[in-house]
Amino acid sequence: MESKHQHWDFINYFQSAEYSQKFLKKCYQKLGFHEADTKSYDNCYSFMYYLEQGELYYKQALNSPISLQPILLFYGYIHFIKAIVLTEDPLYPETTQVLAHGVTSRKRKKQHYHFLQDEVKVQKNGLFSHFSTQVFHAKHIIGEKLKMEDLLVQLPELEEAFTLLLNKHTMVWFNSRNELALDEELLNRFHMSKDLFKQYIKEKISGDILREAEDKLSVSSAREQLPFRWHMDKDRMALPSTRNEAGTIPEVLIHYAILYNLSMIARYETEWWVELLKNRTNEDYPIIRSFLKVTTQKAPYLLLDILKQKM
Repeated sequence: MESKHQHWDFINYFQSAEYSQKFLKKCYQKLGFHEADTKSYDNCYSFMYYLEQGELYYKQALNSPISLQPILLFYGYIHFIKAIVLTEDPLYPETTQVLAHGVTSRKRKKQHYHFLQDEVKVQKNGLFSHFSTQVFHAKHIIGEKLKMEDLLVQLPELEEAFTLLLNKHTMVWFNSRNELALDEELLNRFHMSKDLFKQYIKEKISGDILREAEDKLSVSSAREQLPFRWHMDKDRMALPSTRNEAGTIPEVLIHYAILYNLSMIARYETEWWVELLKNRTNEDYPIIRSFLKVTTQKAPYLLLDILKQKM
């Protein structure tokens, strides 16, 4: 991937109706859409404005107190997602069903509530399921309940927070050559023999990406390739050591689900949210704060990288 600092500059290329129209036309022709010329003209301004508004929300979040950040980040996030959906679905939004958020949060209990134990449920209809189906063909998560901790431990940038606060080592790291050592520590974590672990990984990753040796596995590039994750600042790959349903979900969907839940809390659970920020009684606060710092930088980078792959 290119330097993480270039992703905002990338948006500027699309602040031209002519360029955006040509880009969308190329996307639609690749899809085999028969009205590529017409729909690219129809959609180019929506595409431009989604990107522009997404950037504005993110930049406003950088200058806002933490109490408002989840709301601003979530709305910035879904604007970027809508721009990406327009590259895959020329008719978006074809029905009102795809306009909903696509995930729901459960009713919260006022006492003994812990964010890490909270869940969201993926709905059949809405932007989340439409985006995940159009871009990742990930229909398997529709209807699933996703626990916040299960999602958060999939993010390699949060390993230090989980290690220090909860004594949970969440990642097994590749070396700088994108190699994963098949040592005793790794095999014990996964309760597998070396051969069984190799088989487990090969069932999930295509052969042209994965390279196999006697005592290690390697991948061709530092880019998320499930179940492997990518650390943005270190530019290193990692394998989450906890296996759960979240391990099958692309990282951009993980950010969506967590940001949705935090934005709902910030909007509608004001008492709990403000008490958390002021009193900081448990590990929820430092983990949420760490996540917000990570997602502010990484999430738009991951989303805009999806667009870069289409150029």
